[in-house]
Amino acid sequence: MIKDSYKTIKAISEGYYSEKRSRFIAYAIPVKTADEVKDWLSKFRKKYYDANHLCWAYMLGPERNEFRSNDDGEPSSTAGKPILGQINSNSLTDILIIVIRYFGGIELGTSGLTAAYRTAAAEAIASASIEERTVDEDIQITFDYPNLNSVMRIVKELKPEILSQSFEMTCHITLRIRKSQSNELKNRLSKVESLEIQ
Repeated sequence: MIKDSYKTIKAISEGYYSEKRSRFIAYAIPVKTADEVKDWLSKFRKKYYDANHLCWAYMLGPERNEFRSNDDGEPSSTAGKPILGQINSNSLTDILIIVIRYFGGIELGTSGLTAAYRTAAAEAIASASIEERTVDEDIQITFDYPNLNSVMRIVKELKPEILSQSFEMTCHITLRIRKSQSNELKNRLSKVESLEIQ
């Protein structure tokens, strides 16, 4: 069974937590690439230039296999890891969570820090609207005009999205379909005479 869906957030959301006068401001941000992550981090560093720490974690890709976290000077594994833990426990991807800390003058200890970063990240996720998206594949096909009806019958039955089409002596169509259904679509189309799949 091909896993062809994943969960992410629709828009930026915020969370807030305070403990012993330390303030933790969390942002959950939808991202697609590591470059986007860098851009957001530099924006937030400028915006919160006076904060004591700017800790973060991100997860990318439908397979959820590209991720990083950063403690930004907090004791090792007390900030980035618990933020990443919240992303994992909600099975989210294509997400960056940044938690900004203003130190309140009282030490929280490692377990207190871990709990604070975890809670702030959880608050940001709780206020986000989460959606499930599909992993799709684009298929380009070329065929002779007389075979148009055979092709359109398959398209009608399997309901891929039509991204582009041109009908002349040689027809070109670009289709998009969920990954788990792409093999069936290709198999059925390959039986149409003179049809080529790119």
